[in-house]
Amino acid sequence: MTCENKATSDVRENRLSALRRLTTADEVESTVGLPASAVMLKQISTLDEGCRTVLARCPVAAFGYRDSDGTSRTTFIGGTPGFVRVHSPTRISFSLPGPGDPYGPVSFFFLLPSVGEILRVNGSVAARKGAETTVDIAEAYVHCAQAVLRSRLWQPPAPAEPVAPATPAAEFAGDGPLRRPGVAEFLAAAPFLALSTWDSSGGSDTSPRGDRQEVARILDGRTLVVPDRKGNKRADTLHNLLRDDRLSFAALVPGRTGVLHVRGRGAITDDPALLETMALRGMPPHLALLIDVEHAEVTGSDAVARSRLWTPGAHVGRGTVPDLMALAGEHLAAGSAAAEGGPPAFLLKAVGAIPGLPRLLRLVMNRAYRSGLRKEGYEDVSEDVEPGAGGRRRGFLRRRPADEGRPADDGGTANPLREVRIAEVRRETPSAVTLVLEDLVREDLVQAGLVREGVGANPGSFDFRPGQFFTLVADIDGRPVRRAYSASSAPGSARLEVTVKHVEGGRFSTHVHRSLRVGDRLAVRGPSGSFHAGPRSPDATDAPDEIVLVAAGSGVTPMMSMIRARLAVRPGRDRIALLYSSRSADEIIFADELHRLARDNPDRLSVTHVLTSRDGRLDADGVRRWVTGLSPARDAHYYTCGPGPLMDAVQLVLTGLGVPDELVHQEHYTSGADTRAVAATVPQEMTVEDDGRPVGTVVVEPGQTLLDAGLAAGLPMPYSCTVGNCGDCMVRLRGGEVTQNEPNCLTPQQKADGYVLTCVGCPLSKVTLDIADQ
Repeated sequence: MTCENKATSDVRENRLSALRRLTTADEVESTVGLPASAVMLKQISTLDEGCRTVLARCPVAAFGYRDSDGTSRTTFIGGTPGFVRVHSPTRISFSLPGPGDPYGPVSFFFLLPSVGEILRVNGSVAARKGAETTVDIAEAYVHCAQAVLRSRLWQPPAPAEPVAPATPAAEFAGDGPLRRPGVAEFLAAAPFLALSTWDSSGGSDTSPRGDRQEVARILDGRTLVVPDRKGNKRADTLHNLLRDDRLSFAALVPGRTGVLHVRGRGAITDDPALLETMALRGMPPHLALLIDVEHAEVTGSDAVARSRLWTPGAHVGRGTVPDLMALAGEHLAAGSAAAEGGPPAFLLKAVGAIPGLPRLLRLVMNRAYRSGLRKEGYEDVSEDVEPGAGGRRRGFLRRRPADEGRPADDGGTANPLREVRIAEVRRETPSAVTLVLEDLVREDLVQAGLVREGVGANPGSFDFRPGQFFTLVADIDGRPVRRAYSASSAPGSARLEVTVKHVEGGRFSTHVHRSLRVGDRLAVRGPSGSFHAGPRSPDATDAPDEIVLVAAGSGVTPMMSMIRARLAVRPGRDRIALLYSSRSADEIIFADELHRLARDNPDRLSVTHVLTSRDGRLDADGVRRWVTGLSPARDAHYYTCGPGPLMDAVQLVLTGLGVPDELVHQEHYTSGADTRAVAATVPQEMTVEDDGRPVGTVVVEPGQTLLDAGLAAGLPMPYSCTVGNCGDCMVRLRGGEVTQNEPNCLTPQQKADGYVLTCVGCPLSKVTLDIADQ
């Protein structure tokens, strides 16, 4: 540090140390005031029906906790509605992937997209098993909508553009956590955060903070200031900091799926000069929090990305959840009735049942919110979202151009996830199992008596072409993991079968074999892939009469779908020949069924087994002898799926026999290795074009793929499998540098021509992609 910089640092440090601090509850209360009795009476000690309904629809929550060594942490959890499992009115559980194991008192607030009020829940950790965390509930209550309204959290996010921080990083005095890559820029754009504090008697509090500009402002390389504007006067955060100054927060930028995680120590100030810097239309906040930052880091958030908070499909509709202000009224009635000297419960319930009263209460509260915000100096309050459940005001659910023509109920995605239930787990070999999956929609209809079990293909049928694959998504240790598996069943059934072979070190296959049970739920996306053959029917014109199949190991799974689909069509004049290589007899997947099908259809199906433990590895000579012995028709189609060396050998043989390339089909698939690309360590800007025309610009967070960032922002990104297998997400990289997971389905020529796969690609610099040039 130069002498000049050191002098600047000393001046700034002296300035900060000279700021007046509040150190007693009397000082805080003399400024903030005391809360009305009604504010304290609206907390309840259990989750009532209204709270449980909110949890069932809520896709994301802020969560504050400390781990066993006392480190304070705040993060966002969830990703899909109903991620919290309610075991009883006083116990819930959810997945928390880390870091750190939560210990002792914890706190939440639950966000409903488009809703201003927030459900807050406090409790303590009861159990922790893997990523599953169980919490005992101590209290729950509805928080007012001011933080959401101040931040305009649910307004359509503006196009992502680089934002200059109020204090440029170059001007920060000294080193500090706020100099870390992307931190200052994130803070400059973040209007909303979740702030966690703890008291000295075993309590925790996570509260929302919002502001029209940046909610936390940088004073130097390790100091932030957060304005404390007028609220309901509970002042839990302020009182907690008087007892324990350790805190943490997680900040959001609308439209981005990254989260800024900060922890440090806090103090309360009423320094007039500092408060004046945060004035709105000449009205400063009454207090501010000074935060001495110990850690600050921007990371990608699976919970925020999966919940698609800022896409129209995520917004809750009217009537799907209770109006949270009405719910708060019910809680107040219960609390008042329980309080000594409070009005009788029947009287409060009778008042609450007056027709039209909830709507009148909502109108009154909306007017009170707007009036309060104007008094604090906020402008354009009339343009804000109405804070009620599913409510809208002008400018709220405007769609971006990228959303036009898309269904609102799938969040702007063209290939949505489909939730399924495991109906059966069938052991095929010591190392392979088949998962039999059924659509939850169909299961609900069967239970309701609207569809009879085993009757009809729709609703809930799985339609695909034999040979195609589906992408399975499971939560493993609190994080979504995706893998692609070929369907082994015939299409059109109410049940989908996928066969999974255990891969040593494979995260997903290990989870399938060791953890999944009947009744467990997964999500599937698909079908995907161009490796397929249609069933041959007497009047078919798009499927060959003869197909020749070569497979090894689990490569037989798409072949099994082809065989089952074709043999299901009777009468048939087609011919199917399968050459199948396995390590040993007990590793032959579908051994009994293949034997039965060949026996029952001798004129249509022949199966030849090669056991490497007995016959040696299947090579080009072996393939050539088998193919020539078949004497296939000139227009026969060839399908091969297995390890690369076998597929290369088959291609070499068929080329030598003069088989045209258009008659040869190969399925390439990746191993069970993790499909998440090597990530950049700082946020990067991604510009998406369509044939040279700008579509949108978003920020790709550390740990996030190009596809995830684009979809979360509502951009029309092409995709299908999401694991690098199908090539549907292939786009041309027009500028910048991208890293991708290997192996993937891109050919060497495609890579040389500048194509990338957005589903397994992460930016290493500012990038420009063209989605039209596929």
